[in-house]
Amino acid sequence: MKRLEGKTVALVGQRKVEEISKIVENLGGTPLVRPAQGTIFLDDTHLEADIKELVKGNYDWFIFTTGVGTEILYKTADKLGLADEFLSSLQAANIAARGYKTVNMLKKLGVTPTVRDDDGSTAGLVRALHSFSFEEKHVALQLHGDPAPKLIDFLSNQKAQFKEILPYQHIPPKAEVMEQLINELISGKIDAVNFTSAPQARFLFSFAREHGQADHIRELFNSSVVAVSVGKVTAAALKEEGVDRIVIPDQERMGSAIVALEHYYQQRD
Repeated sequence: MKRLEGKTVALVGQRKVEEISKIVENLGGTPLVRPAQGTIFLDDTHLEADIKELVKGNYDWFIFTTGVGTEILYKTADKLGLADEFLSSLQAANIAARGYKTVNMLKKLGVTPTVRDDDGSTAGLVRALHSFSFEEKHVALQLHGDPAPKLIDFLSNQKAQFKEILPYQHIPPKAEVMEQLINELISGKIDAVNFTSAPQARFLFSFAREHGQADHIRELFNSSVVAVSVGKVTAAALKEEGVDRIVIPDQERMGSAIVALEHYYQQRD
């Protein structure tokens, strides 16, 4: 028996949508494409100015939150002829990293983090950072185009002087798509929602809050609608929004998340 038979799965990501839709269909389900992330673009102008500031050696800490963001910073420095200066600045400072992809990217650059998370999440990184004093420390915080409120709150409470570096900018999703998704969730047309990045969760709940539906959507996820997360970072964003029941695959892969959803229904039957 195909365990997704009769189930409608909303796909709120933008990458590999056709591939994921096919997996849902092969497992008997009905995919519903509802992008909840909008578009992402590389903000070259601001980034080049940021790199020129970072290589001056004035920062005590660098906090990296994504592997791809870390790589873009290095490549931008290299394009400006400042790769050596950038690496020297990193080696002279304390380094904090979230996630194995970030750690692996830093390793390629010959940089070993002073601190890293214990579970791939922002909350895990904040726990690790609590062992250090950040008062009056200058911190460069690399984000992936969406806010990290727990990190920012931590640094603010610690009285750190921090600069947010956003290699990528996220443009919010289309309001009409979000409204359609909210209505379909509330009307019971959707059985599960597949999240492939943290911004998708934040955009969904932000839109729901603006329309007075956040509590209702949260209740649905904790009762009749299954939240599927590609990995721990995305799951952490859902947990921050009060979603308690989340299906996460052992391997952080998009296809694996849909298979994990099938297994969830299989175990529940």
